[in-house]
Amino acid sequence: MHTPERHRRSTVPPTAAEPAARPGRPSGRAAVLALAATATALGLVAGVQGGADAAVQGSLPAGTQFYRDPASQVVKWVAANPGDSRTPVISKRIASQPQAIWFSNYRPTTVTSDVRAVTAAAEQAGRTPVLVAYTVPNRDCGGASAGGAPDLASYDAWVGKFAAGLGSSRSIVVLEPDSIALTTCLNAQQQSDRFASLARAVTTIHAASPATKVYLDGGHSTWNSASEQANRLRSAGVLNADGFFSNVSNFNTTAGETAFAHNVLSALGNPGNLHAVIDTSRNGNGPAGSTWCDPSGRAIGNYPTASTGDSAIDAFLWIKPPGEADGCAAAAGTFVPDIAYQLAVNAADPTSAPSSQPPTSQPPSSQPPTSQPPSGGTSCSVAYRVNSWSAGFTADITVKNTGNATIAGWKLGWTFPGDQKVTSAWNATVVQSGAAVTATDLGYNGTLAAGASTAFGLQATYGSNNTAPSAFTLNGTACTLS
Repeated sequence: MHTPERHRRSTVPPTAAEPAARPGRPSGRAAVLALAATATALGLVAGVQGGADAAVQGSLPAGTQFYRDPASQVVKWVAANPGDSRTPVISKRIASQPQAIWFSNYRPTTVTSDVRAVTAAAEQAGRTPVLVAYTVPNRDCGGASAGGAPDLASYDAWVGKFAAGLGSSRSIVVLEPDSIALTTCLNAQQQSDRFASLARAVTTIHAASPATKVYLDGGHSTWNSASEQANRLRSAGVLNADGFFSNVSNFNTTAGETAFAHNVLSALGNPGNLHAVIDTSRNGNGPAGSTWCDPSGRAIGNYPTASTGDSAIDAFLWIKPPGEADGCAAAAGTFVPDIAYQLAVNAADPTSAPSSQPPTSQPPSSQPPTSQPPSGGTSCSVAYRVNSWSAGFTADITVKNTGNATIAGWKLGWTFPGDQKVTSAWNATVVQSGAAVTATDLGYNGTLAAGASTAFGLQATYGSNNTAPSAFTLNGTACTLS
């Protein structure tokens, strides 16, 4: 089985062949601010997760948690650079978060197994994976991320093989970024043929995996008008999809994209089955004027969540992995630690529920997070999943309250049977003394209702033995392994 190459597209600058009226990428902060103000006035900005807004839910189930790829570029970089001064903030604010996994190589003989490797791991972890299908012919109109299948017939066949790997559990498919918004390199017949192929892809994916949600390319708020994008989406079969995505690899504010999504849905007639997802991976500080390629001073935006507080917006997702270049600082899709660090240091820690506002700048805290005092009388199960390589590994650990009472504050303990040494962690405070390890909640994730679960992760080194722990205790009570 081949591991899918994680080539990530860059945003595409306007070309000389494009009409001057088309704002292919951000043309100015003023337009974005105006959109944000309009969204606020209309009450379209997503609300704070929890509280009164918790009942406002899109089509994804409340509590949906997305899959974090243990083999992503940022996770591997963090694991390989424990002594780098940038590592702690990149680890806590980027590597800890679920991000989309891109399938951009045209490999029809392995794509089914490549996709299944991801969806099976996500299913085992109880998470929903976000997969990007990115092999449509003539993608990116020959730009920095040019490539794709040789023709539409080959693409149709590739989609069938891609869909065969999805399985029966819920997945999210982001189908072909730029394929609908960017068509200036296609004549009318080629555009029609592409849209027909995308419509077939939606049908193929739904037939193979009815639980999978498929979102088509909605461009973004400073590109095509809402009515134009709606017309294109309709031609590409969006009425048979689950909705559309916006802002992929871009920097427009969440408020502006939310307003745009509502306008597109309105232009489509507000069909009840359609919703939007928004890429918030780099929009915390909005765009940098008209600079679209690896601009400085940006920040990560809303952390990934299905609790957006807006029934029209299914999720905020990190579709473009933060820290991966657009094509100026390095080749498109290359992980650049300096870019990741800048995005991370300009943002806040993921120690509270995502809000409608982008994270504000805050220096890394030197104080350990606080948590509620652990309560006893627990019953629990633990899933311990490892991604290992020579001399190092990451572990994703899921703790579930299998009892009948709420746990108010938790501390998980275990003993490493080998020579493992923890170097960093996310979503928990992890302390090691000899072979004994304890992981304590961060306060915001300390309350576990009956049947609820939470997840955290760690990175570590080992010498000769990376055997998994065989026993865990939660607040002093033994847990079962799952």
